[in-house]
Amino acid sequence: MSATALRPSPPARRRSPLERLEALCDTGSVQVLRSRVVSSKLGGRAAAGDGVVGATGLVDGRPIACYAQDGAFLGGSLGERHADTVVRVLETAGRARIPVVGFVESGGARMQEGTAALAGYGRIFRHTVALTGVVPQISVVSGSSAGGGAYSPALTDLIVMTEDAAMFLTGPGVVREALGEDIDAAALGGPQVHERNGVCQLVAPDEVSAAARVRELLGYLPAAVGEPAPRLAAVDPELADPGSIVPSEPRRSYDVRLALEGIVDAGSLLELCPRWARNVVTALARVGGQPVAIVANQPRHLGGVLDAEGSEKAARFVGFANSFGLPLIAVVDTPGFMPGSRQERAGVIRHGAALVRAFAAATVPKVTVILRKSYGGAYITMNSRDLGADLVLAWPDAELGIMSAAAAVGIVHRRELRLAPDAEAERARLAEVYADEHLRAEAAAAAGFVDEIIEPGDTRERLVWAMRTHARPRP
Repeated sequence: MSATALRPSPPARRRSPLERLEALCDTGSVQVLRSRVVSSKLGGRAAAGDGVVGATGLVDGRPIACYAQDGAFLGGSLGERHADTVVRVLETAGRARIPVVGFVESGGARMQEGTAALAGYGRIFRHTVALTGVVPQISVVSGSSAGGGAYSPALTDLIVMTEDAAMFLTGPGVVREALGEDIDAAALGGPQVHERNGVCQLVAPDEVSAAARVRELLGYLPAAVGEPAPRLAAVDPELADPGSIVPSEPRRSYDVRLALEGIVDAGSLLELCPRWARNVVTALARVGGQPVAIVANQPRHLGGVLDAEGSEKAARFVGFANSFGLPLIAVVDTPGFMPGSRQERAGVIRHGAALVRAFAAATVPKVTVILRKSYGGAYITMNSRDLGADLVLAWPDAELGIMSAAAAVGIVHRRELRLAPDAEAERARLAEVYADEHLRAEAAAAAGFVDEIIEPGDTRERLVWAMRTHARPRP
């Protein structure tokens, strides 16, 4: 083996702020907003834009406002003039009603400018909050970001981190000094931390890949609230029958994402927060070319049960989708809420109530598809008809009710089972009767809790119809 073969690959070249914006925007479309050289008040040191570049540009022909911080200039620290540039970008987005994308790489407030730097972050936070639910705001954390450099992206709608990035309120040095904990930046706030706690939605290998993910995200979102999201030509899925993925046995696990691939347009499923609260899938997709937001139980993890983290994840996503007018599709296969003292201590009541509130308050079209089972409080919470769903569909073998037939019989017929000569046979007989009367999809349809029982292979067709039928202007 040659010495050349043994030589490690050089690290990827760090791109300048302007190069990051050019990777994000259509070729030749970047127009810098603030390019004059501003004094940094540090012994004559200066940089274009005081360590940040603000601009407008086009993504797939649609205008955006954007900025990128320069981690090579004073660690990307934010001073007064630096903040002026970011605020200018945010103001431009608000006036023009266009999305905002920021490449964040900042050590926080610039120590040499004191309170003026802190005031700069205050202004950025205020403008960011004012744009919440008005235009999409996406952050790319492309380096180490601390303090205000972590809060700033946390206030936006979506965060993409590069694999070498980190974000934390206080860095490893402060943690070591204050707590005696020896930890590096990656372990403290790298993507492996934040993709598991819900802080970031996607992780990309590098800045160019992150820019590509942002372009993809923007393709599902309107320029501003009240405007339509971009539609594409419908692409039939490769999987003709999603029912082939779902086992008939109610306790067998499977990957609901594979079933979703048979419902949405081919290649359109984009899962967000895939490593946080994995018992719930939150994803953007297209159905008949229409961008939609999907919340699905994931039987592959915890049997698809709802818990505190899963409820928080789903509630946040439902609120985001509703803000930007994306129709909601709830794909349901859940045994209920996770019981136990640990969940109660985690605030499952509070988080479950937040999900109820999110679905009930959503004014976008809301469709529910029950694949296999929907029990207990989770039946209500996962966009039930009485919570405001416009349309509830169920597959033929689906069950809806307070709990499974076997569990219900053990409570309702406890005395009969204790006295029965063959308790197991009697339990099976009573469970069948209970399921017929209270759980079967046919019984739920007869009572008006389900609008239509459909074959799994017809799910996509019915969803395409529902997107057209229930489309409505925002109030």
